[in-house]
Amino acid sequence: MSKRRYQDNKRDAWHRIARSKGYRTRSAYKLKQIQERFGILREGDVVLDVGCHPGGWTQVAVEEVREGGLVVGVDLLATSPVEGARIIIGDITDEVTIGQIRDSLGERELNVVISDISPNLTGRYDTDQTISLELSTMVLDASMQFLPPGGCFVTKIFQGTGIEGLIDAARDRFSNVQRFAPTASRSASSETYLICQNRLPRPRDRTRGKTALEQVQLHLSELGVVVEEEVDEPPTKVGFRRLQKREE
Repeated sequence: MSKRRYQDNKRDAWHRIARSKGYRTRSAYKLKQIQERFGILREGDVVLDVGCHPGGWTQVAVEEVREGGLVVGVDLLATSPVEGARIIIGDITDEVTIGQIRDSLGERELNVVISDISPNLTGRYDTDQTISLELSTMVLDASMQFLPPGGCFVTKIFQGTGIEGLIDAARDRFSNVQRFAPTASRSASSETYLICQNRLPRPRDRTRGKTALEQVQLHLSELGVVVEEEVDEPPTKVGFRRLQKREE
């Protein structure tokens, strides 16, 4: 069997397993494998799933936290109801959406923010990786509004330029940061997951009050990459500007 055919069969196997168990996406098993390895979700936890559409990760989170827990999913796209979860349609950076999340939480504090957020792929790896980096950084910054000390954060990232800047920004906010590649990911995929545990009471001094986005932008600048002030193409609704190589 060719390597390509073997990879396709493996991918289809996870898809078939997910469908047979009632999960909306094969990516549900990525979160299951993250949970098996790190145990980030506990019974009774309060969980925010950012970029929850179509709901596979939300389903797994509901299972893990059980009846005593609370799962809130948020996405720009309309997501079919997930039994046991509250779904919000909105932009995580929008004040209205932030207010809706706080209302859903009530008096309870978050324990975990999870995010399998991904851009609409263009087929151009550099562009897709850049947008993914921006999205993950956006979610990290947004999570800091909700997560108390001790909380956990999980997000998808794609290997490429700037990833170390995001990892450093995460390490400035959490005591334990690791990369993990679930076997449920496609063999040819460059995706990995950033597992951040135990949010620090305050960011490390070296951040000097910077947001994660500002830290990543500084890291990119040191690599010879700059951020455009404006983009002529239609917006992709990610809340960031495109990154480009600095011209010599």
